[in-house]
Amino acid sequence: MTATAAIDWDLATPFILEIDVTDADTDRLGHANNVVYVRWLEDISWAHIESLGMTWDRHEATGKAMAITRTEIDYLAAANAGDRLLMGTWLTAFDGRFRSARQFQLVRPGDGKTLMRALSTHACVDLRSQRPTRVPKEYGDILVSALTEGGQGLVISN
Repeated sequence: MTATAAIDWDLATPFILEIDVTDADTDRLGHANNVVYVRWLEDISWAHIESLGMTWDRHEATGKAMAITRTEIDYLAAANAGDRLLMGTWLTAFDGRFRSARQFQLVRPGDGKTLMRALSTHACVDLRSQRPTRVPKEYGDILVSALTEGGQGLVISN
C-alpha cells in the first residue's frame, strides 16, 4: 500500500507534492503560517504544469504564461513543525480561451486529516506587457488533456 492509498482525496488521481513542515514554516502561534501555504500552492502549481510540458522554457518561447487572478483558501486544521504532508492538485476548468482553474487539497497522512482546501484561477498573460492574451494552442492542448472531472470551475468575480 502506498502512502497515498489511504488518503480520501477530493478528486481522482491528484498530482502530489510531499511537504515536510519545518520550524521556519511556523509562526508565533506555532503552526504553519498562511504565507507558507501560499508558497506551497505556488510550488505544486509549477511542478504540475512543468510535468505536463508547460516548462519555463516554453513560456519564454511563446512569451505567454498563466498568472494567478484569484486564490481562495480554507484553512481547516493546523500543520505543525515536523509534520509530513501531501498536497494534491488538479486542473479543474479551462474556458478554451484565456482562463483556467486549479483545485488543491492538503492532507496529513499520519491521521488522514485534510488541513486545507484551495481554489485558484488563472489568466493567460503576455510576459512583456503583462496584459491578458489568448492561450497559445499548445497550452490549450495541454490544459484540456489534464482536466479532471468533477472539480470546481472558474470563479466569476464582479
